Amino acid sequence: MAPSKARNTDPRYSKLTIGVCPDQWGVWFPFDDKQIAWDVALAEMAEAGFSVTETGPFGYFPTNPKLLKAVMDEYDFKVVAGTGWGILHKAEAWADTEAFFRRVGETHAALGAEYVVHLPPMFRDEKTGNYTDDKVLSTEAWNLYISNADRLGRIMKEDYGLKMVLHPHGDSHIETPEDIDRIFQATDPEYVGFCLDTGHIVYGMGDPMELCRKYPERISYVHIKAMDPGLVKQAHDEDWPFVKAVHAGCSVAPPAGEPDMHDLIEALADLDKELYVICEQDMYGCAKDYPLPNAIQTREYLASLGLGLN
Repeated sequence: MAPSKARNTDPRYSKLTIGVCPDQWGVWFPFDDKQIAWDVALAEMAEAGFSVTETGPFGYFPTNPKLLKAVMDEYDFKVVAGTGWGILHKAEAWADTEAFFRRVGETHAALGAEYVVHLPPMFRDEKTGNYTDDKVLSTEAWNLYISNADRLGRIMKEDYGLKMVLHPHGDSHIETPEDIDRIFQATDPEYVGFCLDTGHIVYGMGDPMELCRKYPERISYVHIKAMDPGLVKQAHDEDWPFVKAVHAGCSVAPPAGEPDMHDLIEALADLDKELYVICEQDMYGCAKDYPLPNAIQTREYLASLGLGLN
């Protein structure tokens, strides 16, 4: 029997809406044999009690707006966001980045989504861990990153009615608290919001609750997940690529790991704003029968703390 979809009615948490995305099912790529089929994942997301979703890697779910709407309607899902990888710090990459995000924007605007998540390109390959880019950007490249972030955010807002949020990520140029500070100080808040990915912030040696207190006006959207602090430390001490840390089990199901979910949910509630809080756990390559029971336990645990579904 599927869990109830009744919302928690406590007014302190009523502005926080829980959701899910394919990453909670081990999905990193549009197509990959190690991943669960999209139609199976969608059915299991509904079975786990979710009704709000972010679509994950563009192309994993159908990209035709009418077809995507039909399959989401079949399971009574509300689509609130799409995601996309896009290189912003190289002038020669702009045309491809813009074209790709226009496709993402067109599809998701047609479904009534509100956000588009910009996932930063990683400087190490997602599968092999080999370096594919400079680990530290030059001043010129960083300045282009900022200006193109504003440029892309303006396109998403003005042409598609979507708020673009930048996402911190392991093995990317937005990872550490210092990187995040640079983003907040340089980008235009009218066009660029921030996706508070709690797991990647911990992986970057930051504190999600401190960011809530420091930059409450910039946090527009949330990915909620946890990391094992011991493995995070080992990964940095031994210079592991992020994919190695994931395969070692760095991303864990709460209540394990950090941040402390009670403290995090309190910090989110203190923001006193409408927020989608999307469940994630990085586990690319996991056994295909693992995500469903794991997601149910995660959702129920978060509900016990006041977040989302009961």
